[in-house]
This record gives sequence, C-alpha cells and structure tokens, in this order.
Amino acid sequence: MVAGKSFGERAFNVTNVMIMCILMFLTLYPFWYAVIGSLDSAQDLQTGPVFLWPRVFTWASYREVLNDPGLLQAVWVTASRTVIVTVVSITYTALFAYAYSRRYLKGKKWYTAIGFISMYFGGGLIPTFMLYNWLGLYDNYLVYIIPSLFGGFWNVIILNANYKSIPDSLFEAAKMDGASELRIFFQIVMPLSKPVLAALSVFTAVGVWNDYGTTLFFTQSSSLQTLQYLVLKLIQTTAASEELNSNLNPAVAEILAKVQGQGLISSQTVELAAMVLAAIPVIVMYPFAQRYFIKGVLIGSVKE
Repeated sequence: MVAGKSFGERAFNVTNVMIMCILMFLTLYPFWYAVIGSLDSAQDLQTGPVFLWPRVFTWASYREVLNDPGLLQAVWVTASRTVIVTVVSITYTALFAYAYSRRYLKGKKWYTAIGFISMYFGGGLIPTFMLYNWLGLYDNYLVYIIPSLFGGFWNVIILNANYKSIPDSLFEAAKMDGASELRIFFQIVMPLSKPVLAALSVFTAVGVWNDYGTTLFFTQSSSLQTLQYLVLKLIQTTAASEELNSNLNPAVAEILAKVQGQGLISSQTVELAAMVLAAIPVIVMYPFAQRYFIKGVLIGSVKE
C-alpha cells in the first residue's frame, strides 16, 4: 500500500486484488485439475477426485496418448495447418489491408461494403459444404488452408489503423527513391508493424489450433482428423467407454480398448491427458507474444 491514500482508495485496492485473485483462481484451477487428474492412477481416481496433487503419481496416461499413432497423426495435422494458415493468412491479410489503407485505392467504398457485410452475414453450413464439395476440398487437406487464407475484415480494420499511424513522409520518400508498392510493404510497413502482426498471429494461431468444426463437417478420413477433434471424441465417449462399437473413431476406439481393465489408466485419465497436451502449445506461446499485445492494440489509437 502507498502511504497517504484515503480509506476509500485502500479499500478499492484491496477489493480489486481480491477479485483479481478469485478470477485468476477460477481461470487456472480447471487446467490444474486436468493436470493432476491425468497424473493420478485410475484406480485411485475412482475412489474420489483429487484437488491439489495426485495421490498416486504416474505418467501412464501420457505414455499411452503419446504412443498412439492416431493422436500423433492428429498432432501433425493440427500443427502443420496452424503454422501454414497463420503465416499465409497474416501475410495475405496484411497485404490487403495495406492496399485498403491507401487513399488512392479505386473502389474503396465497394470493398468497405463487402467487408462489413462479410462480418455480419455468412453463407451457412449447407451452402458452404456444397461449395467445398464442388471445389474438391471435401475430405482434402486443403480444406484447412484455402478457406482460411483471408483473416477476416476485423483484422483488416486493426491493420488499417496501424498503417495510418505510419507517417506519410516515409511512403513519399520511398516512392521518390523508386521503390515499388511491394518493396514499400515488405521493407517499411512490415518491420514497423511487428507488434500488431505478432498479436494477430497469436490470435489466429489459437483459433486455428482449437478449431474442430472444419474436421467435423468437412472431413471423414481418420488421417485428416485434428487433435481437438479427437479430444472432443474422447470427451463424448468417456461415459460409454465400456460399450465400444465400430461406430467410434478408430484412434479413439484403439485408446479406449487398451485401457480397459488396467489399473493405472482409464478412459477418464487418457481424456484429461489429451486435453492437457492439446492446451500446452497455446499456453507456451502466450508468454513469448505477450509483450506485443498491449503495444499492438494501442498502435493507431492515439494521434500525435
């Protein structure tokens, strides 16, 4: 506490700290519960839930998950699509936003109208399915890439504000030196836009990594299934793990079949382990990009 503050200010600070601590606990504890549950023995977990630390520590659930070829294939599909979509989408959207931010762009009102309409209206699931099928994207790895090349008009608005904060004198000087629009973009605009590009990259990567709808609606091959989709199937089939049938996903059925009658692992512990492994890359990513968030959000918000 800082000396000299009034009682009201001190009470506000104490209340604010208490509320933030409660919110932090409510945010972090579900993940911690999944971690300790996945590290506990299945037999011990059946006697009652764990709250602070696993009573019978074991890595058996993680070994089972990591040794399964179906889940490793899902991790590869998820990681590869996340990297490709993040890099290509941010680059493509940044190029479009740069052109959109230029005053001399012809038909700017038309692009604005199309962009805002796309923010609030979509084609719907059935027309989208028919379009993907007609384009040959159904049950094709490219269904993860091509529809995601454009990051959405929300990102264009953010990038547009960032580009307008760059002094026009830089663009004029570059043009006087004979620089083309592409050279201006890659050598001037991109380096000056690192904070906002990094922030948007993290948001894009998290969204792609956690996406399971594309797999659910537009694929059927087990080789194209993503990690989040397999975790979803594990969650849905945990209650019915004793009644395996041919309708289950092959990778999920193989895992659940292995854990029957074993003391160290069960369908519940395998489910928790898969959830933790699916969340780790996102958790690791945030600290490295956090320093860009505030700066990236504030760029263009204050006029000098």
